[in-house]
Amino acid sequence: MIENLWNTSDKSVQSNTLEELTYRSNLIGTDRRVCNWGGGNTSFKTIATDFRGNEVEVMWVKGSGSDLATMKESNFTALQLEHILPLQHREDMTDEEMVDYLSHCMLDKSHPRASIETLLHAFLPYKHVDHTHPDSIISICCAPNGREIAKEIFGDRFVWVPYIRPGFLLSKMIAEGVQNNPNAELVLMEKHGLVVWGDTARESYDKTIDIINEAKVYIDHKLKQHPAFGGPSTETVAQEKRLQTLNEILPYIRGLVSTNQGQIVTYDDSDEVLEFVNSERAASLSQVGAACPDHLVHTKRVPLFIDWDGNLETIKTSIETYKAEYRKYFEAYASSDDNMFDPSPRVILIPGIGMINTGKDKASTLVSGALYHRAISVMKGSDALGGFTSLSAEESFSIEYWPLELYKLSLAPKEAEFSRKVAFVTGGAGGIGSETCRLLASQGAHVVLADLNLEGAEKVAADINASNGEGRATAVKMDVTDEDQIISAFQLVNRTYGGVDILVNNAGLATSSPFEETTLKEWNLNMNVLGTGYFLVSREAFKVMKAQGKGGSMIFIGSKNSIYAGKNASAYSAVKALEVHLARCIAAEGGDFGIRANSVLPDAVLQGSAIWGSKWREERAAAYGIEPDELENHYRERTVLKENIYPRDIAEAIAYFASSKSAKTTGCMLTVDGGVAAAFTR
Repeated sequence: MIENLWNTSDKSVQSNTLEELTYRSNLIGTDRRVCNWGGGNTSFKTIATDFRGNEVEVMWVKGSGSDLATMKESNFTALQLEHILPLQHREDMTDEEMVDYLSHCMLDKSHPRASIETLLHAFLPYKHVDHTHPDSIISICCAPNGREIAKEIFGDRFVWVPYIRPGFLLSKMIAEGVQNNPNAELVLMEKHGLVVWGDTARESYDKTIDIINEAKVYIDHKLKQHPAFGGPSTETVAQEKRLQTLNEILPYIRGLVSTNQGQIVTYDDSDEVLEFVNSERAASLSQVGAACPDHLVHTKRVPLFIDWDGNLETIKTSIETYKAEYRKYFEAYASSDDNMFDPSPRVILIPGIGMINTGKDKASTLVSGALYHRAISVMKGSDALGGFTSLSAEESFSIEYWPLELYKLSLAPKEAEFSRKVAFVTGGAGGIGSETCRLLASQGAHVVLADLNLEGAEKVAADINASNGEGRATAVKMDVTDEDQIISAFQLVNRTYGGVDILVNNAGLATSSPFEETTLKEWNLNMNVLGTGYFLVSREAFKVMKAQGKGGSMIFIGSKNSIYAGKNASAYSAVKALEVHLARCIAAEGGDFGIRANSVLPDAVLQGSAIWGSKWREERAAAYGIEPDELENHYRERTVLKENIYPRDIAEAIAYFASSKSAKTTGCMLTVDGGVAAAFTR
């Protein structure tokens, strides 16, 4: 059952206020079985003061593009009802006319644009109105015999409205239907959702929950009589093998769906998803259409269903066929003003494996996944009631490419240089690594912080997520000398984001000793971390990038010592020279696959560096015959530019090599050392 979340003991929220409307809206959106992400709208009518100081009747309504679960008071719009109500007497009104007209009814021009369904709320003569998309209600509204079922459940308390696209005419139909039925307590919108109302906010909210539960009890009873979706027809692949399969196919799928722009790819093998994809009727039900018009922009009209035989070619053929069918769909209904979206699927269903979601960022994949969970729930209910119906292809197109729906997408932040990219950074908790991750994430990248210091990496990742959105950064504990840990880390990245576009080989350490005092242990330590470690990490990244088929960029963090043969650092300097030559070897071999490899050569980056907080500081100071606290000044004064070098300086160089600005550069070394003449390349 759907829980009533209204807290009767909380007296801090005053009745008939914008604060109460926000509270009610958040409660409705909290349970996605009541209203899916971004969908639904709420309102209440009250008295406010206009710019002249006069009291006027206004309606506060959800602003376009906001989500009921998280919206704030600032996401609502106040409209003057005296200007809106006369519209009830008009015969028709285009979407463009409606949007323009409502803009002149706003109490405050700084408020967001009003919801698409504003007139629905205005034309109903009730103080509080709620429109939601409950799974159980839509199951009825998408059943071919839905109206008859509604009579069994609600008697004469409902108004049934045939499907038409939201807007002026639908609002009039709902108002007239309610007016003509004195017993009406709710409106059922065919293939769409529920509308209820009340004299108080609590009454409207309670009615929403009660009506949903009435429908749910009826559907649950029906579900007990028959196996869901016709019962299982495929067995779930064992977890270990399922994860192994996902590690293999996710980068491959990511490359195939990134035709024009990159995509982030995630997966879902929850029990609910597996019950559906493994079922007898999943293949047919999934191709009927969207379970709710609000899903279309995020999920497309239908998912891609792949009855997979274990052959990667089958996946490739299926995705190419899907794209071709989407192009036909677009061409059949598009006007000259429409621009086709990426034709790749947003939802991919594979029996035995689960659901795969694609999108411009992880948040988008989670939205499409969450909405398809709602679709599964709706189809489960409708199927138990006698069948599942949806919008026609033409009706679907009119929603998917509807300017009023696309307006919501325009509210999203503009994409940046590294949007849709995934960066894997070793030593991610350190000074250079953490600064690089912050910079790349601020410019749109998803970042993976790999470090032995998991606690430090998790702290940086949490900061990045707080600033750039949940899921933008992931921390993983990884020892670059441990091949199994490296392989596991890349598998985690594949399952988290779908693959890797940028590798920053940055994990580091440093030792200092005269050559004859250099022990084999010291030599091996440098070689294992800075040589073998860089080899192992770049080898696994190379495999993923090659599987994606979309190129990639590797950046190795070398050193001034990669060029300059200084004293008392033979082990460190020799392996740093190895690093940059390894990068050049990868550049030579990776060119055929669009994989670039370049090196950044810093020097004396003391700020935030674990290396400089170790014995290395004392050792280098002793080598120069100075005190440790004199090192920073010593390094600055020996540069041509008389500059100190900071982690941000290195991060900027890394970002350059990772960006489109260096798309034609590979096998290159870039010094960021203030100008150490002895280390000039020659």
